[in-house]
Amino acid sequence: MKENTSWRKPAAVITAFLLLLSAASLLYLLSDKSGADYAADIFQDGILIKSIYLSDVSETYTFTVQGENGCVNEIEARTGSIAIISADCPDLICVHQGFISDAKLPITCLPNRLVIRLRPVSDSPGAAPDAVAY
Repeated sequence: MKENTSWRKPAAVITAFLLLLSAASLLYLLSDKSGADYAADIFQDGILIKSIYLSDVSETYTFTVQGENGCVNEIEARTGSIAIISADCPDLICVHQGFISDAKLPITCLPNRLVIRLRPVSDSPGAAPDAVAY
């Protein structure tokens, strides 16, 4: 009896495509964008409360953001990076995320409704619509 092998060629093409797509995604995520200058936009309850140009930070400094119900986040800004170094939220995921220096992933403290998002300096805050605007 002859075996049906008609599925092998499409399966090989799909596998090759998925491997290529995975490799391209990995290269994008690992690419070094150290030449870009970023501004850190700090939002609380969806309102921009502060913008910091990270390339202009000459000395490390910390400041505190207080929210509703007495919640507190302590933020540290360094040349080229920013982090939440302490918070009074129960899970401390925002603190464990550490310093960010590119726009791939924002720092979010959900219990305290605080978001720190990096954007290239050439962009102005709110200039381009985001997914929420649609």
